[in-house]
Amino acid sequence: MASADLIAVAGFLALFAMMILRVPIGVAMGLVGIGGFASVAGIGPALNLLAQSPIRTVTDFNLSLIPFFILMGVLATNSGMSRELFRTGQAWFGSFRGGMALSTIGACAGFAAICGSSVATAATMTKIALPEMKRVGYRDDIATGVIAAGGTLGILIPPSVVLAVYAFITQQDVGRLFIAGVVPGLLAIVMYMLTVRIAYARSLPDGTPFDLMAAIRSMSGVWAVLLLFVSIIGSIYFGLVTATEAAAAGSVLTALIGILRGRLGFRSIMDSLVEALRTSVAIYTILIGAILFGYFLAITQTPQKITALLVGLDLGAYSTLAIILLFFIVMGCILDAMAMIILLVPIVFPVVIQLGFDPIWFGVIIVMTVELGLITPPVGMNVFVINTLAREVSLPTVFKGVLPFVAADIVRLILLIAFPAIVLFLPHTMK
Repeated sequence: MASADLIAVAGFLALFAMMILRVPIGVAMGLVGIGGFASVAGIGPALNLLAQSPIRTVTDFNLSLIPFFILMGVLATNSGMSRELFRTGQAWFGSFRGGMALSTIGACAGFAAICGSSVATAATMTKIALPEMKRVGYRDDIATGVIAAGGTLGILIPPSVVLAVYAFITQQDVGRLFIAGVVPGLLAIVMYMLTVRIAYARSLPDGTPFDLMAAIRSMSGVWAVLLLFVSIIGSIYFGLVTATEAAAAGSVLTALIGILRGRLGFRSIMDSLVEALRTSVAIYTILIGAILFGYFLAITQTPQKITALLVGLDLGAYSTLAIILLFFIVMGCILDAMAMIILLVPIVFPVVIQLGFDPIWFGVIIVMTVELGLITPPVGMNVFVINTLAREVSLPTVFKGVLPFVAADIVRLILLIAFPAIVLFLPHTMK
C-alpha cells in the first residue's frame, strides 16, 4: 500500500478516535486535515492552508445564506409563529381521530419552511405540542414519535441549511436544490399523516367537533408564514433573486413582521441575533474543518480511489447507490446530519456522478437518507433533543414511537429512487 494510502487510513482512524472522545466534529476534521496534509506536502503548505482557508470560507458570499436563514428561523420562533401554526393545524385537523398528531406534523412542516433546521423544529414543537398531546391522552411514544419525525422535515422542506451545505460542497445551484425539495417535502407530510392514521389507528384519541368559522379565523395567525414561504421560494423559482438574496430579504421581512405585530422588541431582536450567531459559528466551524479535511482527501486522492473501487466492482448503478445509501444509514447511527453531509458527500459524490445520477436528485435523496439518522438509534439527534426537553419520557419510548415513521421514510426513499421525476420536474421548469 502506498504511503498516501497509509496516511489516508491513519487519518480516518484518527478522526473516528477523536469523535469517540467527543472532540467537536469540526475541530476533529480540521486537525486531521492539517495533520494529514502536512504528512504528504510538508508543514509549510499545511500552515498556509490553515491561514487562508478559514478566511475564504467565512467571506464566501454563497455561504452567507446560512446565517440569514438561521436568523429567520430564530426570529420566527421568538415572534410566536410556531405556536400559531400549531393552533391553526388544530383548528383544521382537530376533528379527525388523532387530529392533534396531524396538527403537529402540519405545524412542523410550516415551521420547517421558515426555519431550515430539524433540531430547532423538534425542540420548538416539543415545547408547544407535547404538553397538549399528553393533556388529551396521547401515549408518550406516539406523541414524541410524531414530533421527532415531524422535526426531520426541517432539513428537506426549503429553505434547508443542510441542502445549502450540500450545494456548497458539490458546487450545485442551491436555488434548484431548494425547489427540488418542495414535492418530496409535501410527499413526506402526506405519508407521515397516513402513518399516524394507519400505524396508531386504535390508539388515537377522538377528535373535537369541527368549527368552520374558528378554522377560518385561525388562518389570520399564519399569514406571516405563508407570506415568507411564498416570497422566498417564489422569488427563487422565478429567478427574481438568488438564494442568498432571498435569505437576506427573508430575515429582514421576518423581523419587520414581528415588530409590526408587536411580537419583537429590542431585547428579543438582540437575543435572536446572539442565538443565530452562536448557531452560525458552530456551522461555520464544521465547514472550515470539512474544507481542511477535503484538502487532505484531495492530496491523498481518496475520493478517486473509492470511485475506482466501487465502479470497478461492476455491480450496476442502482446496486452501488444502494450500498452508498446503506452506508449513510449506518453512519447515521453515530453521526449527526450535518457531519454526515460534510464528511461523506465529498467522498461518494464522484462515484454518483460517474454512475450517471443527477446531482440535484442525489442531493434530495441523500438528505432524505440523512433524515433517517435523525430518528434512528443509537444517536437519533431529534430523539435526544426531545428526551432532553421531556425528561419524563425515556429514550426507548421515543425510539418506539418513531419506528413507523422510519418505515414510511424508507418507502418514500424507494419511490423517489424509482421515479426521479418526482424530484426533478419542478427544477426543470425553472427559468
